[in-house]
Amino acid sequence: MSAQNNDGQQGALIGLGSNIEPEKNLLKAFELLADRTQIKRSSSIWQTKAVGSSGPDYLNAAVLIATELPLEKLRGDILSRIETELGRVRSADKYMDRTIDLDVLIFNGKHIDPELWTQAHIAVPAAQILPDLFNHQTGDDLRTTASRLLADMALTERVDLTWPAL
Repeated sequence: MSAQNNDGQQGALIGLGSNIEPEKNLLKAFELLADRTQIKRSSSIWQTKAVGSSGPDYLNAAVLIATELPLEKLRGDILSRIETELGRVRSADKYMDRTIDLDVLIFNGKHIDPELWTQAHIAVPAAQILPDLFNHQTGDDLRTTASRLLADMALTERVDLTWPAL
């Protein structure tokens, strides 16, 4: 399976993360995405320690959406607006705590975010949706990559948190 649908409609794999009121903000971001796009699949919600800072734990997840928008319009008209609505503050500090972070990981079958293949908190949720996604540079699929990365970083599946029904 890829982020390209059989009907030719474009698809995007979106990573979600929050460590400021994460239970509230992650679920609200999901609801706003569902209002503005067509969510096809979603991962579980995962808890992890902050990467690059000593901030509060993050909740991370991934969703596969169908979209007709070009990549830059998806980022600007949908994802950035949701981040702004939820109080996202941007700064030069890449590791700053955040209410929500929405990143395009895969767009129309193209790998957009290289951290998908190097960060467990991104790879594990994404692998639940696109386990067979292949990395031509490493020769691994996402399932294998996520398993390898889990050895270096503890993630906890938050079975107590579920997405709203669509």
